[in-house]
Amino acid sequence: MKNKGALIFIVALAILVGGAYFPFNQDNSQKEAILIQTIMQGLEQLHYKPAAIDDDFSAKAFDLYLDRIDLGRRWLTQEDIALLKPFEKSIDNQLEEGTFQLLDVAIERIEAGLKKTQSYYQDILSKPFDFSVDEAVELGNEDKAFAKDDAQLKEYWRKAMKYETLNKVYNKQKSQNDKIEKGEEVEKKTFAEMEEKSREEVLKTFNDWYDRMSKDRRSDYLSDYINALTNIYDPHTSYLLPKDKANFDINMSGTLEGIGARLQTDGDYTKVSEIIPGGPAWKGKELEANDLITKVAQDGEEPLDVTGFRIDDVVKNIRGKKGTIVNLTVKKVDGTEQVISITRDVVEIDEGYAKSAIVNLEGASNNIGYIHLPRFYADFQRSGGRSCAEDVAMEVEKLKANNVDGIILDLRSNGGGSLRDVVKMTGLFIEEGPIVQVKTRNQSPDVLSDTDPTVQYDGKLIVLVNSFSASASEILAAALQDYGRAIIIGTGKTTFGKGTVQRFFDLDRAIRGYNEIKPLGDVKLTIQKFYRVDGGSTQLKGVQPDIILPDRYFYLKLGEQDQEYPMSWSEIEPVNHDQKVYRVNGKEILSKSSFGRIANHPTFKLVKDDAARLKAQRDETQFAIDLETYSAERKEREAIAKEFEDIFTPIDGLKITNLDVDMEDIKMDEAKQARNDDWLENLHKDIYLEEAMRIMSEMK
Repeated sequence: MKNKGALIFIVALAILVGGAYFPFNQDNSQKEAILIQTIMQGLEQLHYKPAAIDDDFSAKAFDLYLDRIDLGRRWLTQEDIALLKPFEKSIDNQLEEGTFQLLDVAIERIEAGLKKTQSYYQDILSKPFDFSVDEAVELGNEDKAFAKDDAQLKEYWRKAMKYETLNKVYNKQKSQNDKIEKGEEVEKKTFAEMEEKSREEVLKTFNDWYDRMSKDRRSDYLSDYINALTNIYDPHTSYLLPKDKANFDINMSGTLEGIGARLQTDGDYTKVSEIIPGGPAWKGKELEANDLITKVAQDGEEPLDVTGFRIDDVVKNIRGKKGTIVNLTVKKVDGTEQVISITRDVVEIDEGYAKSAIVNLEGASNNIGYIHLPRFYADFQRSGGRSCAEDVAMEVEKLKANNVDGIILDLRSNGGGSLRDVVKMTGLFIEEGPIVQVKTRNQSPDVLSDTDPTVQYDGKLIVLVNSFSASASEILAAALQDYGRAIIIGTGKTTFGKGTVQRFFDLDRAIRGYNEIKPLGDVKLTIQKFYRVDGGSTQLKGVQPDIILPDRYFYLKLGEQDQEYPMSWSEIEPVNHDQKVYRVNGKEILSKSSFGRIANHPTFKLVKDDAARLKAQRDETQFAIDLETYSAERKEREAIAKEFEDIFTPIDGLKITNLDVDMEDIKMDEAKQARNDDWLENLHKDIYLEEAMRIMSEMK
């Protein structure tokens, strides 16, 4: 499917632009015109749901572009916006003409705003702050208005710099007091000395940030502008500069010597999107998905503030030789800051593969098989490469040899992967039949089916998912739910909700000739949509679990629904589907019974309280910038956060053991044995696995 899609795109664009040679000279505007018109024509021809390029499209793109170029409302004022406003409904005309009037004026205003605001903060930080004044700063970005004029903008910067300085002063005071309480010898600093040093540090941070932004090229501004247009189609359709293609979905694993985490840009920050199983960050258990990395320090050196850094620059600072230490300052989802030390290593790929264990819970279920699948992997590059469908089939066979009385398939935080493998894997648990429908625009859906009538496992089955289970995970969960073959248990209200398919296309291949203007980059294009066998899409709605358990993200809006301009949910005709292997009965009874247990479970009560705390802190956008109030609020937040540390403890009566057939391989490698021990230890604390075992015991 991938190669076919690429061929369609290239042929379509060859028809659109290859037959007629654009007039070309060394004027960069000609290259930009070819680039934008090629991309827009490709979207019109091949996107699953092309947008009408009109005044309404222009207005949406204009608003999105304004948010993107100054999300924090730091350097543009309403006076600047007034200069951009005349272009609000003419973007469609500019696209047709291949011109960039809005971009040209925006670059001029951004660069002027940066120059102006740099003088603001440098002047503000040259003098001591008065932290006795009772005032607050607004730090929320959503729905924040642009400053009315330069005077209001400078006042924002005064409060922002005061907040940044106060934060550092508080940390210095706390560090000094902690050392004194421990009896350590410390060179005492006065408040004035700490305040002066803090201002110097804030000044360096912002000078470094502005120096990096001053290096932005027109191509960088152009990329931001184009993506404000493509993202009106959907959040996954985007343009990538040649240099950015290599950094897309950064993966510091495999042969890289790093920390083992995938990163992505989130506004001014670099966000951890995924922790790679088996990597150094995974072993440390401190760095988590959704953490924002604010500073990076090599061991023994001063931290480098990476706010506003390009993602490739952040990665460059995080990577390093095996055995060396990197210290990351991260902002947690609850707003607290934490310094995390990670020893770099080569990420162990095998921890990303399927593995199984036997689980027993005293007084409930015994001899239950557990399979953990972190991702739907497949090696398309070579014959005989690893396949998650084949690996899960092997794990099922090993569990059957142990006469298990049920299987729990864990897809929590599994972001998806191979479509081929999800079809094969679902087929392990049903007779032959349809698994998923894949629809291309203006075409009848292709029904992808399991064609093997063999049923590898015909017993009780539970699938565990959460809000980060996406794509292929949602296909498998949806199919088994539609067939009535398994109970879907979710640690959240729904799965991620990504029901679309994207393909990367090289624009250089799409345009014949014009070598003098290449490379042009790539476009990532949404060309298909997934549908369940019952006809409903997994897009936006995800898969709603049969039984819902609370987690710390329970009250937050996550997943596809939190994206800008996501594609809508829709449905098509269902396809006939049935199975006679095993049918789950009494879901309502099972759900009601689980709800009663959760309501009285002490750890689940703490989880819900933590979720409410997390939601409240995320909603808080105003912060005191007088020392007394700020200190009181910081201490209160830290004390509350401490209450939720280590809430997961070993569960009485829960026993997890490796399969005998796996132990020989595990014992041969000391590092592998240590990772396995760590895996088992965490499973012993898994209250979601515990509840799944209790639900399994009630399944008939």
